[in-house]
Amino acid sequence: MYGRDPWGGPLEINATDSATDDDRSRNLQDLDRAALSRPLDETQQSWLLGPGEQKKKKKYVDLGCIIVSRKIFVWTVGTLLVSALLAGLITLIVKTVPRHHHRHSPPDNYTLALHKALMFFNAQRSGKLPKHNNVSWRGNSGLQDGKSDPSVLMKDLVGGYYDAGDAIKFNFPASFSMTMLSWSVIEYSAKYEAAGELNHVKEIIKWGTDYLLKTFNNTADTIDRIAAQVGIGDTSGGSSAPNDHYCWMRPEDIDYPRPVYECHSCSDLAAEMAAALASASIVFKDNKAYSQKLVHGARTLFKFARDQRGRYSAGGSDPALFYNSSSYWDEFVWGGAWLYYATGNSSYLQLATHPKLAKHAGAFWGGPDYGVLSWDNKLAGAQVLLSRLRLFLSPGYPYEEILRGLIQLNHGRPQPLQYVVNAAFLAALYSDYLDAADTPGWYCGPNFYSTDVLREFAKTQIDYILGKNPRKMSYVVGFGNHYPKHVHHRGASIPKNKIKYNCKGGWKWRDTSKPNPNTLVGAMVAGPDKHDGFRDVRTNYNYTEPTLAGNAGLVAALVALSGDKATGIDKNTIFSAVPPMFPTPPPPPAPWKP
Repeated sequence: MYGRDPWGGPLEINATDSATDDDRSRNLQDLDRAALSRPLDETQQSWLLGPGEQKKKKKYVDLGCIIVSRKIFVWTVGTLLVSALLAGLITLIVKTVPRHHHRHSPPDNYTLALHKALMFFNAQRSGKLPKHNNVSWRGNSGLQDGKSDPSVLMKDLVGGYYDAGDAIKFNFPASFSMTMLSWSVIEYSAKYEAAGELNHVKEIIKWGTDYLLKTFNNTADTIDRIAAQVGIGDTSGGSSAPNDHYCWMRPEDIDYPRPVYECHSCSDLAAEMAAALASASIVFKDNKAYSQKLVHGARTLFKFARDQRGRYSAGGSDPALFYNSSSYWDEFVWGGAWLYYATGNSSYLQLATHPKLAKHAGAFWGGPDYGVLSWDNKLAGAQVLLSRLRLFLSPGYPYEEILRGLIQLNHGRPQPLQYVVNAAFLAALYSDYLDAADTPGWYCGPNFYSTDVLREFAKTQIDYILGKNPRKMSYVVGFGNHYPKHVHHRGASIPKNKIKYNCKGGWKWRDTSKPNPNTLVGAMVAGPDKHDGFRDVRTNYNYTEPTLAGNAGLVAALVALSGDKATGIDKNTIFSAVPPMFPTPPPPPAPWKP
């Protein structure tokens, strides 16, 4: 007979078996316990299962750590194999079939030119050069500056920058250059970062401000002199005494005396140096000790400027031949504005916005030079700088009235190029100010000018310099394929061939018609004449000589126009030291008189 086994299959029972049902039940329970105590192999299971049930049995695969159904195992392995084949096929297609995908846009011309324009400052360094200076034909120079002149108080005047194609160090244009570079970093640090040049430009600024701190007693609260210039260039009267203009030598080979010019009454220079240190203190605000050192120096210099009135280039001095200052009133406005931003001290703002000071600086009269920012006239820059207050902080009375003005860029000179780049920077910057203030433009008299007009003006000026001009020539060395090859520059024109050419020995390199053996990358030359004419001649500095001040303006304009316009300016960093402004209510109107 057959009985039902608890395993589910039929179990044949011998007919002669006389065991009772209870006994069989107990035997089956014992069998259950035995089955649970050890697993049955496939053969043993087949003894218990009937032939019909065997056909329905699931098959399993032992993977060591787990046991899975063979059906699931086969499906899983098959799926993985098919997926691998598909992935391989797709990869093969992607690699072999031509594809059109979006790549990152290449850097714009302004960014490319910015990289080169900054390198000019590396080539102009004086002193012991850093290892990463990256100008192979330059070396240490001017290591005796200050020490060789027994008449001066400041003995260590090593460092700083050579002004142009010579080896003179002029504090006046150099300070303006550092101020312009610092201003551009404060406004456009994000753009410098995007271009990979933020650390580089900050190194350039610090090289300049470290030197400026050496030219006066920067630890004192009161000073009586500044070392305004190292080296001289006066060759009038037929003098053949070796100096930085008579001789044509590599700076590394200079062996003639380099006198130091000190000034004791130099308001313009001191106020400009104060502007340079104050603006740089904002750039280096994260370096608290250095920033405070710069602020203290700026305060000391500005106090000296106000106490000891006078022009640094008065009296037929050597600076008057090259960088003659027309007045010091504009530097008072400029320096006062920067000191206000650096310190938050409202006394500096009261001075910078005082109507009488503005009047002396020429803020209320026109003329061809009105609105032209340069190393000599900072009024236009100061006006744009102070317009920040009106646009973003609404200072109210008594500052509101004096802050209404804006430079008239249409008065700007077309040549030389250093004036053009400064105007382009101010135009682009003010355009970004208006955009940041959600202002579509501004009125100049009855005419409305949109922010796009300002920015387009800036672009046309810089595009001209980069090659979009009648001569199809770039006036920035190393940019494009057609640029000046005979730059008026001693270091670039004399080969580095282990031969020391003396004062007159270098004249043959000055006068040769061959291109310069060394490329002065990024140097913006003086530029063409008013008829777009240009002569690539080394001996004509009016065409081919670059300057620190010119390149500083170029860098500022390039970074303002570079990259994504949506990046805009940094609205807040310049106000980091400025306390909240609570405008004073205007005075009541005068009593009515019948």
